[in-house]
Amino acid sequence: MTLGYPLLVLVLKLVEWTAAAWWLWAWGCVLAFQLLMVVLAPILILPLFNKFTLLPEGSLRDRLLALGSRTGFRAKSIQVMDGSKRSRHSNAFFTGFGRFRKIVLFDTLIQQLAEAELEAVLAHEIGHYKKKHIPKMLIGFAASLFVGFFAVSSLAQQAWFYRAFGFEPDHLVPALLLFALLSGVVTFWFSPVQNLWLRRYEYQADAYAAETMRETTYLIGALRKLNAKNLSNLTPHPFYSGVYYSHPTLLEREQALARTTA
Repeated sequence: MTLGYPLLVLVLKLVEWTAAAWWLWAWGCVLAFQLLMVVLAPILILPLFNKFTLLPEGSLRDRLLALGSRTGFRAKSIQVMDGSKRSRHSNAFFTGFGRFRKIVLFDTLIQQLAEAELEAVLAHEIGHYKKKHIPKMLIGFAASLFVGFFAVSSLAQQAWFYRAFGFEPDHLVPALLLFALLSGVVTFWFSPVQNLWLRRYEYQADAYAAETMRETTYLIGALRKLNAKNLSNLTPHPFYSGVYYSHPTLLEREQALARTTA
């Protein structure tokens, strides 16, 4: 809310300043804001709610740095985040660019996995980086945001759209409000396509991890432990998982990993 309100005010001001082209300017500003937050959030926002400490020297740190070295993924530091104070959920991710890149591990991940398993999980995350999944997802976000602003711009010019909900067609605010409330009804039907895209990326990252580790045992072991801790459903109905799951199920990932070594 604190960050969203000034952005909303800016969008409304753009309507006054740029007339019919407001939606293009708004798209550019919102996209720039989102990209800026990708960079600044781990630096300025996450530390407000979580404690980050350097991973102590030892075999785990040496193992992870060696993994980064042989994959060409060099990081300035490896940090541990106190995720356990909120939940048992485990994760690993990286932030920053170039020589400022940092690897972040949830403390729960370190507690739950053996060192080799944790290395396999990090290899999976590096796989996302190597396959350029993050830039591709940002491009997809930019395209969907463009379509969204174009849709609002088009609907804002239709008197029937306002009157259908009891508004007079004299201002953009009702159009923005109605679009925010109704857009989920439309985007819901595109979620299977998006999830299919995201699941494909997970398979690719798994395959990269298997290739990097030269075996699949540790990654499968890590996935089994994480699924058990997160109480994941191992056998959801295919239609349900297709609509709601952005990640393949454990059994699907194990089968795909088996094919990579066959």
